[in-house]
Amino acid sequence: MIYIADENDEGKRLDLRVAEVLSDVSRSKVQSAIKDGKILVNNAVKKSSYTLKEDDVVNIGDIISEPVRIEPENIPLDIVYEDENMLVVNKPSGMLTHPTNQEVTGTLVNALLYKFGGNLSNLNGEFRQGIVHRLDRNTSGLLMIAKNNMTHEFIAEQIKNHKIEKKYRAILKGVWEKDEEIIDLPIGRNPKQPHKMAVIPDGKESQTIVKVIKRYKEATAVELTLITGRTHQIRVHTSYKGHPVYNDTLYGAGKGKVLTDEQVLQSFSLRFTKPFSDEIILLEIPADEKYNKVQKYLEGREK
Repeated sequence: MIYIADENDEGKRLDLRVAEVLSDVSRSKVQSAIKDGKILVNNAVKKSSYTLKEDDVVNIGDIISEPVRIEPENIPLDIVYEDENMLVVNKPSGMLTHPTNQEVTGTLVNALLYKFGGNLSNLNGEFRQGIVHRLDRNTSGLLMIAKNNMTHEFIAEQIKNHKIEKKYRAILKGVWEKDEEIIDLPIGRNPKQPHKMAVIPDGKESQTIVKVIKRYKEATAVELTLITGRTHQIRVHTSYKGHPVYNDTLYGAGKGKVLTDEQVLQSFSLRFTKPFSDEIILLEIPADEKYNKVQKYLEGREK
């Protein structure tokens, strides 16, 4: 089995990640396999403590295990764009992009398998069929899906070379001062809280453009353009600047007066090249229920 590490695997231990991928194999068994040279990274033997980097190629050899089957589920899909090689879906807030060791049902992948069966890329294994990039559970919006491995590689290369334009809308706590600003701060895994990311000196180069749409007494509506695409990038950058995304309790926002399922953040615009052509596709979707709910409250406070 070949597994290609993505940006979400950055900084994770090799043994832990392989144990996640092979969910029915114990970590100790994985560690033994690594020691025996049955698991290679970029065709080389590594220690169990090796920390993964984006695009590392992990070759998982013969470890006795029963493959985990992710079951198709009849979950409605909001398909915004589709062609012979790919599609773009509007993922709702509250839905996981792909299964984890703890949750193997109710995810976007379960829904994709029901509609498309085996017609999805499998470069990233059973848990991430069709998935080239991801959105956090409570971030809604546009997500690209690959129907085959050639398209997966095409989209991944476009993402790596910053040729896909992604724009988000969000409500931030407090009043953002500058009308437009580029946040250029390195991001890496938080050394004290590994489930979080943080601005750290030896992190990966990360840039976010913040454009103010409207200022309120206690919050700011903004449009954010990702120049890079690090894990939790918008949430980390805006929190570091003292203006976390509204209701983002993981990154210090606390609970606002308007209750939502965590961060008020939506991927609303995608501009990309249609695979294997020169055609430019631009997609935009209206604000979701969370954004509208908070905005309505803020507008009412202005009167």
